This record gives sequence, C-alpha cells and structure tokens, in this order.
Amino acid sequence: MEGRPAVRELTVLYDAHCGLCRRFKDWLAAQHPAPDGYGGVVRLRFVAAGSTDARTLYPALDHDATLRDVTVIADDGSVYVGDRAWIVCLWATGEHRHTAVRLASPAMRPVARAIVQAAAGLRRMSGGDYADGCDGQCDREG
Repeated sequence: MEGRPAVRELTVLYDAHCGLCRRFKDWLAAQHPAPDGYGGVVRLRFVAAGSTDARTLYPALDHDATLRDVTVIADDGSVYVGDRAWIVCLWATGEHRHTAVRLASPAMRPVARAIVQAAAGLRRMSGGDYADGCDGQCDREG
C-alpha cells in the first residue's frame, strides 16, 4: 500500500432502526481507535443508512442496499460492504486490528462471512419475521 494515503476516517452507514445494528454502532464507538500510520488515529463517523444525510453524502450508493448490509466508506473513497465492512470496522480499533487482519486473509474470509451471516440471523424473530421491519436480505450470502 505504498504511495497510498493513510485512511484517517471511516463512515459507517448502519440501520438506525435495527437494535442489533445500533448496539454494534455503540460498541464500535466505544472502542479505542487504531493508529492511522501518520501520528493520528482512524476516526469513525456514524450515519444512519438511507437517511437524508447518507443520501446527500453518498448520492451514488444504492441506499436500499445499505439498509441490508453494513456499509463503510473510507475517506479515500473505498467502499466496504458485508463481511469486508465488518472487517474494516474491526481494523479501525486498536484492540481488534489484529483480528481484522486475520479475518481478511483468504483462509479466514469464509469464517468472516459466516460470522456476519450469523449476526444477521440474530435480527430475525422466531417464525422468520424481523423485529424491526428489516427485509431480511442481510442474512443472505452475496
């Protein structure tokens, strides 16, 4: 990644109507930030997916899709979705960066995908309905 600027900020688009997503956001916000490699830290900004703010900041995104999958946008323009988004969120934390690096390896990516699918499955109530009106697309592999 030589010659590439350090990521200094990540914007996490999360489903503000989902209890699990809000808990993840709160947990992530409480973590100690990781160094950015230039004497600063990786800052996290949280924006409700599908909101007016999200649509204004990122007009090119599929905002319906951001409600199904956690989506992270880096200040260098990179967009991370699904398991990649979860991994980059962990990477932004001081304590969990090593875990993110491991999960990003080809051998561990299936594990990362399975973890994300399991977390998405927690959004379901018995009978397959979603407690928060989610359409259930986030627990499908893709």
